[in-house]
Amino acid sequence: MPIFADQHLHCSYSPDSKATMKEMAESAFSKGLKHISFTDHNDFEAPDYPEYPKGCWDLNVDSYLYEILKLREEYRDKMFVGFGIEIGLLPEAFRQNAVLAHSHEFDLVLGSVHFIDGLDIYDNKFFENRDIRSALGDYFRAIRDNIVKFNNFDVLAHMDMPTRVMPYPEDDYKPEEHKDIIDDILNYLIENEKGIELNMSSLSKGKKNPCPNAYILKRYKELGGEIVTVGSDAHRPEIVGTHFDVAADILADCGFKYYCTFENRTATFVKL
Repeated sequence: MPIFADQHLHCSYSPDSKATMKEMAESAFSKGLKHISFTDHNDFEAPDYPEYPKGCWDLNVDSYLYEILKLREEYRDKMFVGFGIEIGLLPEAFRQNAVLAHSHEFDLVLGSVHFIDGLDIYDNKFFENRDIRSALGDYFRAIRDNIVKFNNFDVLAHMDMPTRVMPYPEDDYKPEEHKDIIDDILNYLIENEKGIELNMSSLSKGKKNPCPNAYILKRYKELGGEIVTVGSDAHRPEIVGTHFDVAADILADCGFKYYCTFENRTATFVKL
């Protein structure tokens, strides 16, 4: 059950990657992928950090698109190179995000939450003085509150992202403890024809479980969800397309018979 599409790639247009777009595409093609989507970050109003100063997460979309179109022509008839974007969801950025989402003819728009109450999820301060249930509860609530206010995205990315960096034992995370709010999020996605991403970057970071946990994927399927993309969330060429054999098994175990690719913001279902 091979998966031939990586729908979540970053390159040097994101401040947390040094890889060139060409390097990422070459890696994907060398691994036999047929469809990739660059989804570089845009996080308006992201908090100021010394390593990531204010404004550094604002994507230069025109330059980014120009380079994608060059690669698309280079790989024509070999591999589709998608023009995607990962839009960070913050209450104070709703208006800017709305303008951005309508500004270009994207192939795929990922929606994601990286910052809560002025803190990066990767900042240890986010986890201070709270247990794992409180931290994940706050993250899920931020997702729910954001997606109902801004829903011009196609797929919700890495739905339980704090599990990638949390200072707690991985087995302490019990997604079923958050069933009600998880169901709220998933029902909203399904009712609004939004997909969910199976993000494999956690395995590349040494974790046992993907992001989101298989519990969430299975619940999405039980509630009627069908749109699932698979992404490595690679920021380096060697990570592109990794653990996709595991991803195929996870999707099958959760009841899915297809995964999705995106072009012109329209899902195509590909049989596992």
